[in-house]
Amino acid sequence: MRLIFALVLGVFAMDGAPVFAQSYSEPARGTATRAALMDAIRPHVEWDLGQPIEFVVDELRVAGDVAYGSLSPQRPGGGAIDLYDTPGSRRGEMEPEYMDGTHVAVLYRKLRETWVAVHHSIGATDVWFAAPDYCIEYAAVIPEWCK
Repeated sequence: MRLIFALVLGVFAMDGAPVFAQSYSEPARGTATRAALMDAIRPHVEWDLGQPIEFVVDELRVAGDVAYGSLSPQRPGGGAIDLYDTPGSRRGEMEPEYMDGTHVAVLYRKLRETWVAVHHSIGATDVWFAAPDYCIEYAAVIPEWCK
């Protein structure tokens, strides 16, 4: 009887939320995969935010030939990046007053032996990658947004 009660209680506690089996892994610090992923996004971020850039990895997920990164770029040693004083802002391609800081979201694909940053954003104020077109390709690394 206690087992049945615990199962019923568990179902109500989930409140109908889907349960996802984790189908991805996080490449450890110092691995070639992690370095390759950071190297793939670096030129895109440096184009908009200027050089040099280092990343604080908030999340990094890999499943097969796709990956997702949630990154916080900074200047070496932890220096903050002034969005108003960046190449992207000076070119008129970035509007710091409408951005959510420098946060980077990136979707990767491995082509042959090379990781490529296929889609990315800097300072997005929405979860753009939750769109069905992205979920078709990247659901394995962003399951909580691809329901």
